[in-house]
Amino acid sequence: MYAQASAKIELQSYLSHQSPASVFEGQATPVSFFPSGAEIYAQGEKAGALYQVEFGAVRIYRLLADGRRQISAFHLAGETFGFEADATHHFFAEAINATGVRVYRAPSGTDMSRQLLPLALKGLTRAQEHLLVLGRQNAIERVAAFLVEMSERQGGLRQVELPMSRNDIGDYLGLTIETVSRVFTRLKEKGVIRLLSLRSIEILKRETLLAMGE
Repeated sequence: MYAQASAKIELQSYLSHQSPASVFEGQATPVSFFPSGAEIYAQGEKAGALYQVEFGAVRIYRLLADGRRQISAFHLAGETFGFEADATHHFFAEAINATGVRVYRAPSGTDMSRQLLPLALKGLTRAQEHLLVLGRQNAIERVAAFLVEMSERQGGLRQVELPMSRNDIGDYLGLTIETVSRVFTRLKEKGVIRLLSLRSIEILKRETLLAMGE
């Protein structure tokens, strides 16, 4: 158990120092602005670039055969997205709010596989963590785990910004918007969190929230 935890910490520390800027030196484009709801790229489009959120937030999603939307990831300021195993995007990327994105492209004909490995591992780690959240049996466990994750990605602060809507959170956790809203209300009534606004909460009992999400 201790060895596994140590390995995870070492991996996260290693990955935290990797960024598109360190991989694609001198290959960045100026920051592009995307208003709320704007598409950054579409499923099926040609891939080959990496994207870094300068400000705002991005959701990655796919439309299911029955028309429902499944969000696979959220990306916040400073985070990277758009890495694909082949030459095609398999998901849509969309700005959640007013968002600035910087695009990094490798020079034509350059083999960047070694430099891209850390970014690929980082994406794999996030995907595995998301699967663990979806595997939890009840809604409270899923929402609690999500709030802990968002807090950790923002430096472990008590006040956590949630740029995404309740509907977005539901599509990420496999829950309805009504269920997400009920869980937020229940966590508030239990004194675990305080709802500062629709897009901001304060964690009052972190240990309780952690226990709920395990």
